Amino acid sequence: MLTAFTAGLLLITVSELGDKTFFIAMCLAMRHRRRYVFAGAVLALAAMTILSVSLGRVVSLLPRDLTHYAAIVLFVAFGIKLLYDAHQMRPECSDRTLAADDDYLECASDAERDAIAAISQAEVKLKKKTPFAICLEAFGLVFVGEWGDRTQFATIALAAAHNPVGVTLGAIAGHTICAAIAVIGGKLIAGRISERTVTQLGGILFLLFAGVAWFEGT
Repeated sequence: MLTAFTAGLLLITVSELGDKTFFIAMCLAMRHRRRYVFAGAVLALAAMTILSVSLGRVVSLLPRDLTHYAAIVLFVAFGIKLLYDAHQMRPECSDRTLAADDDYLECASDAERDAIAAISQAEVKLKKKTPFAICLEAFGLVFVGEWGDRTQFATIALAAAHNPVGVTLGAIAGHTICAAIAVIGGKLIAGRISERTVTQLGGILFLLFAGVAWFEGT
């Protein structure tokens, strides 16, 4: 269980920094009360984690060899994709800090642009800024933003191979840490994180998990 918890915690914490849902929580916290945004975001991420782990347990019913090699392929694919994204970052933007530059939109990643667009559409529909409405907005945006994300598939893969309770607790803890960084620190903390470095670390971590999964199956 400890191994599953650690795997979920590390993979989610590194992967979620600079992800679409990270920017959704960060931008919402700049518009509304942080506590309500944080509550809605964490509830959404916890719900998605439980759903992903449940899907992972269903996947675990398939032949073990199939799920084992599928997980390895998935981790390798995500790792290579993140390293490629880091390599392809524009020279003038590759070493910028997240959300720190004046030319923010010009250097913004696809995740940032998607987050800003989603929030702009949701804010038009938000008529009353009550605590419940803010929580509901954060919940809906984060839940939809997390659906089909690489961390969802990573959670499914981890749950198929490891203790589901450990993966659930570790993933929720990782999501909570990232949500806290986004909501509490917002642009100030994000401005101290190199986007290229975070992307590279995420890619390396996915490849490391692929290697661990390979050796565990041999």
